[in-house]
Amino acid sequence: MTAFQARLTDADIRRMIKATDEDERASAAHKLCRSMDRADLSDDEREAAQKILRLLAEDAAELVRRALAVTLKASDLIPHDVARRLAADVDSVALPIIGFSPAFSDEDLIEIVEAGSAIRQIAVASRPFVSRDVAEALSIDGCEQAVQALAANDNADLSERAMTQALDRFSDAPEVVAAMAYRRVLPVEITERLITIASEAVREHLISRHAVAPETAIRLAGFARERATVDLIDQAGSGVDLAQFVAQLNGRKALTASLLLRALARGQMGLFEHGLAELAMTPHSRAWLMIHDAGPLGLRAIYDRAGLPPRLFPAFRAGVDTWRTLVAEGGQVSGDGFRQQMLERFLTQRPNAPREDLAYLMERLDRATEPVTRRAAA
Repeated sequence: MTAFQARLTDADIRRMIKATDEDERASAAHKLCRSMDRADLSDDEREAAQKILRLLAEDAAELVRRALAVTLKASDLIPHDVARRLAADVDSVALPIIGFSPAFSDEDLIEIVEAGSAIRQIAVASRPFVSRDVAEALSIDGCEQAVQALAANDNADLSERAMTQALDRFSDAPEVVAAMAYRRVLPVEITERLITIASEAVREHLISRHAVAPETAIRLAGFARERATVDLIDQAGSGVDLAQFVAQLNGRKALTASLLLRALARGQMGLFEHGLAELAMTPHSRAWLMIHDAGPLGLRAIYDRAGLPPRLFPAFRAGVDTWRTLVAEGGQVSGDGFRQQMLERFLTQRPNAPREDLAYLMERLDRATEPVTRRAAA
């Protein structure tokens, strides 16, 4: 008689099944499951043990089913049909099995993800190993917390496509971005994308840990600074000494064509004027005349003198013309309403601007329309 047979007698099983007290049955179930898991079972004994597990999985007492799920959550003794049954049970029974059991196929786990329960998606994302197919399903259908758990799980086989999908959905969620950034291995393109959206501390981690070319890091960091600079001007308005401000930007080599184009498209004509004056080393009053009152060639002359890229001149020309049109229509040249109108008109002209600048402007347009959308809905 094996040790298993010695511990698992018919009397033990009858006592467990006939016990009326739930706590007593649960305690007996725990002892029984632990004994089966530790025993070296023959094929016949394994089949007999699995019949007992099927009975336990059908027990009316949640406490008994939970004892089964917790005790054998990572055991290969639980058959596939029992694992699926327990996974469909209440959360206290299902979560230990979903989070650990090797009985599930990828199809089973994807089915759990697609069912939409957030807490069960998190359990799948936190498993000791998550296959590439399951990870992709989570990146598409998982809730924010599940995607964060997936990104934080270095034993999840996350493809670059799954990472991209996750960031497309949750790039504005700092917890998801940070979890992704601290993965041990990241593709270069994902690293570069994370640098543009991560916090300063996370950005420094990415640059120091992952393979990012120095010029790429500088370019991406500069992109973030330019965006923050224009946002600051949006908030500060006329309270900013623009001449001093652009001089400081120029001193830091941050007064770039990209920043001026974004500022102009956002209706910040004052920043654009002072920026050209600073780069062309000419008084603001002269720059103003060349932009506004010197005919069609004045803007081109001051633009060239400022040393800005010739290929971007049509985009700047479109921005200045859009601003003039709005002023001629009697619109206010300040405030959120004007900035939004300016941006909408500018983008409808399909300016030949760099992709990064257009992406930023589209983001600002979406952000500007959110409060309007909410008011209309109300």
